[in-house]
Amino acid sequence: MRVDDDGLLQALHSGMFETPLWGDFLNRLLAKTGARFTTLIFRPVDEEAVVELHAGKPPMDDVRKLFVESNLRDPFPYHLMRPDRAYSLEELLDPSDPRQQAFYEKAMLPLGLTNMRSIRVTEPGGIDLWLGCSGDRSIGSAAGALLTALAPHLRIALRSYATLERERFRSAVTGQAFDRLKMGWLSLDAECRIIDVTDNVAQLFQWGMLLRRGRYDRLVPASPAIDRQLTALLKNFAVNRDARPQAFNLSKDPWVEMLVTPVQNPAFAGSKTPVAIVYISGDRRSQADRCDQLVDLFGLLPSEARLAWMLAQATSITEAAEALGLTVETARNYSKKIYAKTGARGHAELVRIILTSVLAIS
Repeated sequence: MRVDDDGLLQALHSGMFETPLWGDFLNRLLAKTGARFTTLIFRPVDEEAVVELHAGKPPMDDVRKLFVESNLRDPFPYHLMRPDRAYSLEELLDPSDPRQQAFYEKAMLPLGLTNMRSIRVTEPGGIDLWLGCSGDRSIGSAAGALLTALAPHLRIALRSYATLERERFRSAVTGQAFDRLKMGWLSLDAECRIIDVTDNVAQLFQWGMLLRRGRYDRLVPASPAIDRQLTALLKNFAVNRDARPQAFNLSKDPWVEMLVTPVQNPAFAGSKTPVAIVYISGDRRSQADRCDQLVDLFGLLPSEARLAWMLAQATSITEAAEALGLTVETARNYSKKIYAKTGARGHAELVRIILTSVLAIS
């Protein structure tokens, strides 16, 4: 059998972008080999993350319950298969193994799966791939030769799939970290139109108070002054990618700020060209909520917690006293108690302790 006709290779390399994964490839392989059942299995070191794909008639529900839900799965010794070599059913089936014999008799024979060819491919990251064709007498040496010819292409597909899955995992973890740290980002073009945005910033739009998505997807700050500054800044970024980033405070209670930075390398960003990445750091909770949490966390009195929160915003003790209606002497007395209860040895350390405590991810 030729490996490069019937669109088989194209289906293999585009399969990771399909839903379901590799559905077209498995169906084409089913038709090409005359198999009744084709299966593609990705099995990483963590057996809990096995991905099983198939085309053709699946095992009956009671058989699936017996073997899959009981974690027996397919009991054949696939891990012992030498990579890039096609194996027949006779080479994998041990008649003396009761589990293998039971699987053959209860899961394969009722579906007419008396012959099989299977191949294993590996990649350096620890993920294995198994591709199998099962059927009757038509599944013979020609099917095995096809699987062998597919091996180098399977290895490329496996490497691409493993890389994509690792990047998805890294992206998910990074997204969770940004969300817990109340951070997010969006990209803008030279006309201040939104190109891409993280979920937590999209939620900020729903508040509709500080930032919103305007007509034609334009980012619109609530402050007209900030809107004018942002528009001018993006025009500058469009002609000068080495321009200095600029920070804006959007709200003091709750605290929300953004940093607008020029895009140094816009390649592969999509059909639209971004000129700026906007990083947004915000607190969904009010100052009163944070003061209550400081009371719980450090055993502060409410009056001490209010002062501690203001000091944590890098406010001087004189400014904090004035904002809270305290005398500077009273504020200094409170601050001594705050330092004692939090273990801080000064203003800078107090800022670090509060802003890196669990309040940052609460």
